[in-house]
Amino acid sequence: MRKFLMVAVLLAATGCQQQGSSGSAGGAGPTPQTDEQKTFYTLGATLGRQIQVFDMSPEEIEFVKAGLTAQLTGKESAVDMQAYGPKLQELARTRSTARAEKEKEKSKKFLEEAAKEEGATRTESGLIYKSLTEGSGESPSPSDVVKVNYRGTLTDGKEFDSSYKRNEPAQFPLNGVIKCWTEGVQKMKVGGKAKLVCPSDLAYGDRGTPGIPGGSALIFEVELLEIQKAEPPPAMPEMPAPGGAAPGQAAPQGQPAKK
Repeated sequence: MRKFLMVAVLLAATGCQQQGSSGSAGGAGPTPQTDEQKTFYTLGATLGRQIQVFDMSPEEIEFVKAGLTAQLTGKESAVDMQAYGPKLQELARTRSTARAEKEKEKSKKFLEEAAKEEGATRTESGLIYKSLTEGSGESPSPSDVVKVNYRGTLTDGKEFDSSYKRNEPAQFPLNGVIKCWTEGVQKMKVGGKAKLVCPSDLAYGDRGTPGIPGGSALIFEVELLEIQKAEPPPAMPEMPAPGGAAPGQAAPQGQPAKK
């Protein structure tokens, strides 16, 4: 529920901005100029990702804005909040499921075409792997920590993440990421670059994640820079026998011997 309240602030502010900005183009709102305005804009963009689950029409967004503006300006609510508040979670689930099914249907053709690309192979799990540059170093195991540069896009080409833009490679244990990465990066060698096309069930599934709708197939270009081999756990020291006897020695009288 806290998520919905944060979104409420976003949409109410957006509604007020649009009403008070006669110079905005296409209802997009004013262009932020100051650092503070840009920070608020970033807040809005971040929170906006969280309501993609509702897959709202423009008309529905207007109803949301009306309710939020009323709440923030102290006007009387037009609906019974106690009666309709609990309906939010069910609506979110219904809309999320419907949107995920649409996304998966849209992705089918894309995945089929990607699997036909020259040099691409489709694994048993459904991952589509294509080497772009062959590496010459080692390949990682699932327990290794890898250092990579990468770029992630949706099937329409929209970029949702890039370590290149941050100018900072990412580093993580290979068994701590989405299945598509765990499987695909193991096929690479240090110094190599590959394209991973991930069906939604190997990525973020039907639930999605902020910026990535549920059911989405994802495309990653990954460059494997380095592998940090997992250190074997230290050997556990032998415990003394009950009563303080060293391993292999007889325990004091009255104490059971170590078996």
